[in-house]
Amino acid sequence: MTNSIHYQAEILCDRFGLKVAGHLSRAAAALPHDVEERLRVSRQQAVAKRKIAKPAPAGYLVGTGASASLGLGDEGLSWWGRIASALPLIALAVGLITINMVQNDRVANELAAVDAALLVDDLPPAAYADPGFAQFIRVHRVEAQ
Repeated sequence: MTNSIHYQAEILCDRFGLKVAGHLSRAAAALPHDVEERLRVSRQQAVAKRKIAKPAPAGYLVGTGASASLGLGDEGLSWWGRIASALPLIALAVGLITINMVQNDRVANELAAVDAALLVDDLPPAAYADPGFAQFIRVHRVEAQ
């Protein structure tokens, strides 16, 4: 519906322009020669200074009706638009940093638990480093089963 309203407005503007051009063309016949020349020069200057329409970028998708449109060209984003486009990247970086910190805390807590168990145990910590102690644990584990 919105497209049809815009389309009708463009048609009305074009009709108005054609009517004005027709009236001006009819009135131009009655103008003196010097005025006609000034108008001709003004037309030439206006045509030389006209804006040339830029073609849409190759990745620009335009939909009609109920379909969505996606612009991939130079949209001239404002500061808010640039900030909004950078927010997902910032959120990802903050999430990864948070995950890293949580993992580091978890590993530190596990190591602290092992250290506390070693310090509270009846055996001295040097016993755990002894190769014969590992063999002693294996033998007693088999006997306990």
